[in-house]
This record gives sequence, structure tokens and C-alpha cells, in this order.
Amino acid sequence: MFEIRVHGRGGQGVVTGAELLSVAAFDEGKYAQATPSFGSERMGAPVVSFCRVDDQAIRLREPILEPDALIIQDPTLLQSIDVFSGLKPEGYILINSTRSFQELGIAEFAKRFPPHHVCILGATDLAMKHIGRPVPNAALLGGFAAITKLIAFDSVAKAIRQKFPGPIGDANVAAAREAYEIALTA
Repeated sequence: MFEIRVHGRGGQGVVTGAELLSVAAFDEGKYAQATPSFGSERMGAPVVSFCRVDDQAIRLREPILEPDALIIQDPTLLQSIDVFSGLKPEGYILINSTRSFQELGIAEFAKRFPPHHVCILGATDLAMKHIGRPVPNAALLGGFAAITKLIAFDSVAKAIRQKFPGPIGDANVAAAREAYEIALTA
């Protein structure tokens, strides 16, 4: 089983991102599950969502404590909560930022992981460019597909278009595609 934990803030599409990831995996014939974790949080409050992908039925429903991958939609969370808690030694880290690991203060930590398992991606900038709103989730899913190879980009694009038909979906797919291409070369 491959387990993903998505960290962000209310309004950034954390829950939708995990849902789209599970739909993309399901479309590839895998078992998938997306579970949000939030209470009475408001816009801007820290939010976490979980996604599991497997080749067999998933019976677990609890929070993911030892993820295989982290998607961090808001880099300000790096200083406020332990987003890296439980991350497996060969895990993947995808952070929405235009700053380097050094500038984020996590360069030494990032060195513990295989180089192609850690990626910084300016997903909010890509969202603003393609969508006109600071919602980084679709772009991050493109980056996630590139670095993990867990799901194909075409499955991500299909899931986005199912959730957001028309021009909004096309704009989100364009952001995801550009992120995918950037992450492949990172």
C-alpha cells in the first residue's frame, strides 16, 4: 500500500487534491481511498488529508502516521507543525514553494532522501498563471505523478476534468501538465 499525506490550509484544495489523486488511481484499476481530517477549521487553518493506493481492497480508515509521500501545499506549515512526522526513509516530499530547501531551512533534512524523491515546485505561481487563483492542488498532482510514477499524468488529467468540466478543468490540467514537466527535470 502506498500512503500519501497532504498538508495545507483551508481553501487551498487539500481535500479535493487527495480526492482527485484517489480518482486517478481508481481509473487505473487500483484501489484508492481519500479521507479528509478536519474539524471546525476555517479558511487558512491547517488541514490534512490522506490518500491510500493499493492493488487490493483497502480496509484501513485511520489517519496516515507513516506516509510514503508528503504533499505540502503551504510551506509556512514547515515552521508551525511537524509535517514530516513519520515519513518513511525512502519517502517522497513535494513542497509548493519557489524557495530552495536551504531557504526553507530544511536542506539537511532533505539530504536524507534520494534526490529524485524530493521536489520543490512553485505550484501557486502555476495556478495563478493558468487558473487565475492561488489554488495549488492540481499543479501539485502533476508534480506528484512525475516524481513518484505512482499514477500516470493522463489519469490525473482525467480526474481533474471529471471534477471540473470545461474551461476550469482545462486550466487546471494546463497547470498540472506544466508542473509535471518541471518536476520531471527537477
